[in-house]
Amino acid sequence: MDFQYSPKVQQLQARLTAFMAENIYPNEARFFGEIEANRAKGNAWIPTIVIEELKKKAHAAELWNLFLPESEHGAGLTNLEYAPLCEIMGRASWAPEVFNCSAPDTGNMEVLARYGTPEQQKQWLTPLLEGKLRSCFAMTEPAVASSDATNIESSIVRDGDHYVINGRKWWSSGANDPRCKLFIFMGKTDPANPSKHAQQSMIIVPRDTPGVT
Repeated sequence: MDFQYSPKVQQLQARLTAFMAENIYPNEARFFGEIEANRAKGNAWIPTIVIEELKKKAHAAELWNLFLPESEHGAGLTNLEYAPLCEIMGRASWAPEVFNCSAPDTGNMEVLARYGTPEQQKQWLTPLLEGKLRSCFAMTEPAVASSDATNIESSIVRDGDHYVINGRKWWSSGANDPRCKLFIFMGKTDPANPSKHAQQSMIIVPRDTPGVT
């Protein structure tokens, strides 16, 4: 296998490195200062002004949504091509959000891009790609070792045209962010299935759904 970076990747590396030097590193102290101020107000998830400002610059510089592979929605990079860009963004813990390349939104956008209906993509994927809202992935539960999804106990039951969801999640990164408007929730839809790996499903839960607390 040829691990040599392509000219396209080398160009992105250079542009990303320059952006980091000009905009990210000089704002490290400002970012952490804003986080501490937000924490003192009671919620460290309040959006920081500096990230919102730099998002506009990254978007204008076409350093945006680099994570999506071959797709009409992203930069069309393979994982091998994207990896060295992650190394550069990862030099500052908060930098990926500036480029709209931070979890859990990245994984959620990949799910919506691959499996979402056109209506779901219009309602949720488009504003996520534009950086207008955020999301979280609701998988971990307090009573079980949730890194193994077969342990999940939350239920998703179809009731006519609706689904009834019962369960408790925690450690859902970003759920307290006021920009978080949807949860991708994992629960059991087919607990009797003989394959324990075919019992689970994921469902989109808008934040304002009745019963979400």
